[in-house]
Amino acid sequence: MKALDGPGIAVIVSTYDRPDALDAVLRSLAEQTYPRFEIVVADDGSGPDTQKIVERHAEESSIEVRHIRQEDRGYRLAAVRNRAATATEQPYLIFLDGDCLVRPDYVEGHAQLAEPGHFVHGSRVRLDPGLSWTAIEHGPGIGRWSAVRWLGEWFRGRVDRFAPLLRVPLGPLRRVSPRRWRGVKGCNLALWRSDFMAVNGFDEGFQGWGFEDNDLVVRLIRNGVRRKEGRYAVPVLHLWHELRPPDPASRKRFEHRLRSDAVRAERGIDRYM
Repeated sequence: MKALDGPGIAVIVSTYDRPDALDAVLRSLAEQTYPRFEIVVADDGSGPDTQKIVERHAEESSIEVRHIRQEDRGYRLAAVRNRAATATEQPYLIFLDGDCLVRPDYVEGHAQLAEPGHFVHGSRVRLDPGLSWTAIEHGPGIGRWSAVRWLGEWFRGRVDRFAPLLRVPLGPLRRVSPRRWRGVKGCNLALWRSDFMAVNGFDEGFQGWGFEDNDLVVRLIRNGVRRKEGRYAVPVLHLWHELRPPDPASRKRFEHRLRSDAVRAERGIDRYM
């Protein structure tokens, strides 16, 4: 498939008060080989420094960059992602975290994997603090590093995994687990906007860290959307930060979801339509 044959895409970049990381991510998106996409920054209540970063990129970039911000009232990632999705009319959505840099062919790779009736889950590689600083300070050039260079960084212990950075044409193996929800992360997730709307988007009842992405995928699968693997095709480079434990209330809500047969979010994207 040629790049121009793919769908129009909105890359929804979620962020909260980490403007240096967001700047690096937006710089990596500015280098994409795929021309038919726009960026929507989904801001969960950041301060003015984030707004300045977005405004600068909107002025300097040939790509349309929008800033959707909600009031800071605690962790409400599901809500701001829903708001951002209503700000675009592009038929295909990529959800990306604001601390995940991408390679120049990232959006093109997702466009090539896009298939009706499927969502695509990509992998991530975590960078250590020193390598994360390099990525932030010196730009997204690490996205152009060779496999040999990354193998060296892995041997040095500066990345947690090396294999996801390889290019492997999996073909039909990308569909071997069509109903598996485990392992899906919202930091690198793509799907058709129509499928997202059909399940009412993210469930805004998840207001603590964790499980809102798992919940979305469970409901997508129940509605007939199948999983397609993006591994070895569309990895992201995850900047270092302290890991936080999942919110107990979110875990309990998700466990309840698994025992139900719900498809549509109780409090979802229809609130903004």
